Amino acid sequence: MRHPAPQGRFKRLAAIGAAAVLSTFLISAPAQADPADIPGVDEIRSSPNIKLINNDPKSGAFAAENSFNTDLAFQGRYAYAGNYNGFTVYDLKNPRDPVEISQVLCPGAQNDVSVYGNLLFLGTDSIRSDNSCNSVAVPNSAPAETPRWEGIKIFDISDPRNPQYVSAVKTDCGSHTLTLVPGKGWDRSVYAYVSSYNLDVVDLPNCKQPHDKISIVRVPLKKPAEAKLISAPVLFPDGGFPGDADSRTTSGCHDITAYPEKNIAAGACMGDGVLIDISKPYAPKVITTVRDAENFAFWHSATFNNDATKVVFTDELGGGGGAECLPSIGATKGADAIYDITGKGSKRKLEFRSYYKIPRENATTENCVAHNGSLIPVKGRDIMVQAWYQGGISIWDFTNSRKPVEIAYWERGPLSLERLILGGSWSAYWYNGYIYSSDIQKGFDVLEVSDRRIDKAERERTWQFNAQTQTDYRKFW
Repeated sequence: MRHPAPQGRFKRLAAIGAAAVLSTFLISAPAQADPADIPGVDEIRSSPNIKLINNDPKSGAFAAENSFNTDLAFQGRYAYAGNYNGFTVYDLKNPRDPVEISQVLCPGAQNDVSVYGNLLFLGTDSIRSDNSCNSVAVPNSAPAETPRWEGIKIFDISDPRNPQYVSAVKTDCGSHTLTLVPGKGWDRSVYAYVSSYNLDVVDLPNCKQPHDKISIVRVPLKKPAEAKLISAPVLFPDGGFPGDADSRTTSGCHDITAYPEKNIAAGACMGDGVLIDISKPYAPKVITTVRDAENFAFWHSATFNNDATKVVFTDELGGGGGAECLPSIGATKGADAIYDITGKGSKRKLEFRSYYKIPRENATTENCVAHNGSLIPVKGRDIMVQAWYQGGISIWDFTNSRKPVEIAYWERGPLSLERLILGGSWSAYWYNGYIYSSDIQKGFDVLEVSDRRIDKAERERTWQFNAQTQTDYRKFW
């Protein structure tokens, strides 16, 4: 997601707009869904094969409307949930009744989380006064000599009930998202590919142009306090997509999904979709790029199928803060795009096959667009669950790349019919037999699916899950 708060360097967020501005704009949209087809405020609708079995509301320092829940990561029986004010740890021993066991206050949007071993990584993509959890926001208007920090923070989670701050690494333009790639052989490190970008495409302290790169941080697993930036490879030496009236200029990457067992990664980089060779984790190399100026406004994220023969890219039209599930928007914008990977080695290409967008329409006061999801590990099928903000949660099958089909859905009605309140499911992931959703406003949801197409999915073997670091599920089948 692009930040919905006009804080720090994100004066550029005026392009997205605060909630009030969005509401004013969206209510004047030329066409909208029939109100009779839209659920009432907080009304739940779903297909009969999926149901909510638990909701844990936001609490404490995370309860406010502007304290947004963000991404999720999992390890063992614990879930780690990001929030603009820090992160929460849940014990999933009983998935029907998760228990909040700790809450770490550490402001710094977006606070997307990833975990590896005993370490948790927190991405900070808003300018702060320093790298501590007591930092304060720094506006763009501050004098150039004002101390500014954004990047990644590292915590020790060997005791999930008491996470400990370890270290931090500053990166250019901060860390909007990050992707963990383990070292190979003798290399007892994990590499964090840090994705960040600049929407204004202007020079700012700590975010100079051009910014056609990612940052790579090496973290020694035995000495994480010695984590450091080792390189900032330029993925787009030609400058990437120059942008047009409908699509963003490439000025960094929003998200990278790695599949280390396949030595491959897929980058969603604003105006470009990218396939990357990561056989040398410390030196990723672009294989090929693809563009869709007609329908994609902002390449947001990527998911491989288990065989790494396909990639689902998402378009975050409206930056996550817009009502993009309206008849006036259509079925190919703010959607997923399915690409087959053809060829071999350095000759691989991305070949477009089809779009997928949820078939339901939403109110003009509901932010709705394709967002974070993951595979459901069903042998012989390509099925994923995906968040659509206030569009809810969709489970869909893309085994036939040309004919994706939805097989389940679940949604809440709008938070309001009077104004656009940023909300809905930020991330929806499958983990050991259940779907866990981080709802921006409503908290931590657990859902259960009962469907013959999913019943044989892997359920109790995954020990660690980061959506941006895929693993081969065949070892479980």
